[in-house]
This record gives sequence, C-alpha cells and structure tokens, in this order.
Amino acid sequence: MTEEKRLGWQERLILIADEGSFSEFDRGLVSCNPIDYPGYEEKIASLQKEVNARDAIITGRCLVGGEETLIGIMDSRFMMASMGSVVGEKITRLFEYGAEHKLPVVLFAASGGARMQEGIIALLQMAKTSGAARLHGEAGQLYLTVLCDPTTGGVEASFASLGDIIIAEPGATIGFAGKRVIRDTIGHSLPDHFQTAEFILEHGFADLIVPRAQLKETISRLLAFHRPLSGKFPPLNSAQPAGETPLNAVQKLEHLRSLNRAGMQDYLPFIFDRMIELHGDRYFGDDPAVSCALAFLDGRPVSVIFQNRGKDVETLSKNNFSMPHPEGYRKALRIARQAEKFHRPVLCFIDTPGAFCGVSAEERGQGQAIADCLYGFMGLKVPVLAVVIGEGGSGGALALAVCDQLAMLENALYSVINPRGFASILWKDPAREKEAAGLMKIGAEDLKGFGICDCVIKEGPINDKGESLDIEGTAGRLRGWLSGTLERLSESDPLSLPAGRYARFRSVGVFAGG
Repeated sequence: MTEEKRLGWQERLILIADEGSFSEFDRGLVSCNPIDYPGYEEKIASLQKEVNARDAIITGRCLVGGEETLIGIMDSRFMMASMGSVVGEKITRLFEYGAEHKLPVVLFAASGGARMQEGIIALLQMAKTSGAARLHGEAGQLYLTVLCDPTTGGVEASFASLGDIIIAEPGATIGFAGKRVIRDTIGHSLPDHFQTAEFILEHGFADLIVPRAQLKETISRLLAFHRPLSGKFPPLNSAQPAGETPLNAVQKLEHLRSLNRAGMQDYLPFIFDRMIELHGDRYFGDDPAVSCALAFLDGRPVSVIFQNRGKDVETLSKNNFSMPHPEGYRKALRIARQAEKFHRPVLCFIDTPGAFCGVSAEERGQGQAIADCLYGFMGLKVPVLAVVIGEGGSGGALALAVCDQLAMLENALYSVINPRGFASILWKDPAREKEAAGLMKIGAEDLKGFGICDCVIKEGPINDKGESLDIEGTAGRLRGWLSGTLERLSESDPLSLPAGRYARFRSVGVFAGG
C-alpha cells in the first residue's frame, strides 16, 4: 500500500482544482436498495453525513492550472468507493456531458470494486461506464485516469483502465482480484511488489507514476497538449551547412557503431519543448528500446516515437541495443492511434539494427507486432514523418517508417537487413559485413536516388572518436525539416493521407514484363 494517506474528495479537490473553480454535478442522486440488502439504506445515510457526499464519487467542472476540464473524484471513505448505481450513473453523465460540450474528463479512481449490496445492478455499471467512455472517446475528447490507492475489482476492470493516458500514484494498490482472494483461490505466493503502481508500470499498463505533489502540474500540462489547435506554425530555417567530405558506406557503418555518436536523446532538447514520456503497451510491458512522448514542436502538439540506443554498456544493455521486443512496437502503435484520435502528427525517429530475434520475442509475437504496425500506420489519418538518424535495419526499422515523408541524416543507413546479417546469409561469413555495406546501396544519398528518402539532412563534422561536433546545428536542421514538412502536410485533407501513403509504397518496385 502507498505510504501516503488516502485522501477524501475535499482534500483531493483542493490539491487538484484551481481555487474557486469547481462546480458540482448531479448532487441529488441517491442509491436505492435493488436487492433489499439489510441495513443498506441506513449505512448510506450514515456515510452521507460522515463523508459530506451523497455517494462515493463527486463529479463536476473545474480548472486545473487554468485548463478547463470535467473531474470525478472517488472517495474510499464511502463504502470503499464501491461502484453502484449512483457511481455508475454519475460517471456516465460526466462522459456524456464531456462528449456533448467537447471537454476532457479527469477521473481519480480509488475503489474496492463493484458494490455487492446492489447485486447484478452494480456489476452492469462496468459495461455502462465503459460504453460512456467509448462515447466520449468517439467525440475526440481526452480521458485521463489517475489510479489511487486502492483501484481494484470491477472499477479497475472497466472505466479506470480505459484512459487515453493512465497515471498511477506511487505505491498504490492496483489490480483486479485481491491478494487474499488470489492466495485462497490458487494457493500461489505472490511477489512483494505485486499489484502496485510500480508493478503495472513495469508490465505496460500505465503511462506514468506521478507523486501527489506533482499531479496538478502534470495534469495541467497533459491537458494543454489537447487544446484545440488554431493558427499556422511557421517553420524554422532548415538551411544545410557547407559540405564536409562525405563518409563512404563502410565509414558510416563504423561511425554508427561508435558509442560516442549522437543519438536521439542528444537531439531531443534542441527539437522539442515540454516533453512528457508515456509508457506501456497495455498488454505485456514497457520496452525501453522504444520511447514515446508528447511534445510541442514550434507550438504544435505532436506525438514522438523514437528508438533508444544508449551510449555506454549499461544503457546499451538496458535498451537491448535498440532492438525492440513486440511490446515496443505495440506501444508505438498505441501512441500513434492515440495521436490520430487527437489530430496530432506522429514523428518517428529510427535507430535500430533490427527487431530483437530471441525466443522471448517470438513467444510474444514479434512478426505479428511488426505487421500490426505496418497495417496501423498505413491507415493513420494524421501526418506521419519518419527520420532515420542512425541504423535502419530491416522490418524493425520499417515498422516505424510507414510515413508520408522520410528523411535521413547524411550518415544514416537504411537496409533490408544489417550488413552483418547480409554477409552471414548470402556469403555464410558475417565477418564480411564491411564488404556488404559497400555493396548494398544503403546510404542516404542512395535511398534518395531510389526515391525512398525525401530529404538528406547534413550532420556536420565528426571527430576521430566518432563524436558529432554540431549536435545543436543538426537538431536545428531536423527541427526545420519537421516543422516545414508538417506545415505543408497540414493543408492536406486528413482522409486523403492514407491513400497518399499507400500510393507512396505502391510505387516501390523494379521489374520487367507484364
């Protein structure tokens, strides 16, 4: 359980809402007793006086850091914030109001589950609230959930897990069946951190863990990412510097393998503002080889997906040498689909020798995960830009390169397979990878000649240690290309983007005859 005490709705409201901005909804709703459970009405009446609320949730409208939102706060003092008819109805009305008035919903979940004293009526609130969340989502509105201590049972298995963005408070108990029920049912011992916020983040079911003192700032920042867009976004100057002597394919390969070369983490601060990283695939885990974030690019909210390499043995190992597992691709596709819902462009940065090819990846469906990315990205109705900043190896790179425009840094490589794999398969000699690199035509200029790469972005000088000497300049040129290209694409009909993307790939092929 969390070390912080559980908050009542009044304390939570003071912590989150701007002073004087809250207006309550549906205060008059009161639970009935559908199964004639003994003493239920008396219990409700007693708790109403104790908690100063008619039931286990307060809903209404407020400002959070100046951002207008609808808010729901569950209070575990009221029958462990179990969900009965009133809780389900108030949540449903909140979503319906949000859909009608185009407002986001922020819900603080803190519940023991469905209210058993209301029988099957309580169970069906799970479907009712989930349906309302879907209605709100189909209206294109943000739904943000904060999982507090505890969030369990039918609440965890319905609306609480359906947020576009899911935040958990540190140490909160979060899960479906309680630990005692699990132990009594299957007789298994359980890990110490089982069903904690940290456990669900590790297993891909939350985006962020945010300490209570930082919640208001984090929520207001997330709300700001989802304001309606207005106005134009002028591109920065993307002029290329005077040329250096270009590297050949073998030199590029050696440079890309250097621990000293710049990676996406070096460029990020010079390209984007106010980044918030999101985590998890909602199926299995959170793959550190693929990072996803919300950010602003010259005032425009965007979704950013990038492959992490690392610059020392520890981070290389942690990030699996930027070779994603299936959960990395599933996380990327989840974030891309979320971007489509909120009309945000998707920006992908590719730097991988290829998808991980181990037993664990096969067990979790590596091929299926990549195929789902190809299928899903092809149909996105928002602009998609991709940049190969390092190695772009095989389907592990292509999964994030189904785009409207593709750029490459001048020393990047993009290939059907990494040169070592090419040499191993075709020549049975992986040591011939440098020879393969020279043969495969995988440099940026080669791909521009094929019509696959749209823009080659200059990197500037590199020293003998493989260090980029103009990181800020390279990032500025990247930023200029991204901003200018998005400006042009923003004039396109969103419904036409998938067809244009398909036409782009439909034209790829070299053959003769009928």
